[in-house]
Amino acid sequence: MKAAAFAYARATSVVNALELLAVHGDKAKVLSGGQSLMPAMNLRLLSPEILVDIGGLAELRGIAMRGDVLVVGALTRHVDLLRSPEIALHAPLLRDAVSHVAHPAIRNRGTIGGSLAHADPASELPACVVVLDATIVACGSTGERRIAATEFFKGIYETALSPDELLVAIEVPVTGQGSTFFFQEYARRHGDYAIVGLAARAVVAAGRFSDLRLGFFAVGDRPLLAAAAGKLINASVKPGLLAEAATALTNELDPQEDQQATAAMRRHLATVLLRRCVADLLARPELATGVVK
Repeated sequence: MKAAAFAYARATSVVNALELLAVHGDKAKVLSGGQSLMPAMNLRLLSPEILVDIGGLAELRGIAMRGDVLVVGALTRHVDLLRSPEIALHAPLLRDAVSHVAHPAIRNRGTIGGSLAHADPASELPACVVVLDATIVACGSTGERRIAATEFFKGIYETALSPDELLVAIEVPVTGQGSTFFFQEYARRHGDYAIVGLAARAVVAAGRFSDLRLGFFAVGDRPLLAAAAGKLINASVKPGLLAEAATALTNELDPQEDQQATAAMRRHLATVLLRRCVADLLARPELATGVVK
């Protein structure tokens, strides 16, 4: 199939892009990397009347530290996240997740802002920004507003962005030295859509979690920050407690059944990832010394 007919406008600045969005409203779609948008249009899942291309806006690219916050421009490509020393040092979870995103050709064109705005529930990066307690910076006709990542994703392909707003940056608070991370997903082949995935951030002291954030994806209509993680904080993680947390997790999940997996299979794989994550984090030798690299 091919996309329905549409008009095209190449924005010359953020201000120009916002002017175009103000005129066309929900009849417009923003084109950044296009790696998710164009296939959806070709399948007639989306049929915008006009594409507003922001791909040439250099002001929306780049990664920089501002105080204790890592600021990532919306047009920063996946491959730049993989190569960035700032990401490796301050937000390695993003680097680990991006290595699972599709294939090199997609990573070379896709952008972090495009991935977040597309809000595919099987996507890796939305779960990561929720786990990292990031803030999404949006710009509209009335100025900037900041949206907590935990409040940004509203459903399948649905976010808190208004039709006249543009996602311009992601702000990631720098975690303390004691933080460590886990990322893993199940997919039929590397680069395929995830069947179930987990992004996690933890602080471990004396063999216990003093903090634990578990962000599951491909298990519902948006990333899930699992409340079940609370059962494992400030507690000795024994088999009985872990089983209790796994049961609580399955009760939280609302996975969909599709050609890749049944709902029951997704629930099972999510609990497997929970157990694997906990075992991996608690077994890391560097955590026993209190030094996390």
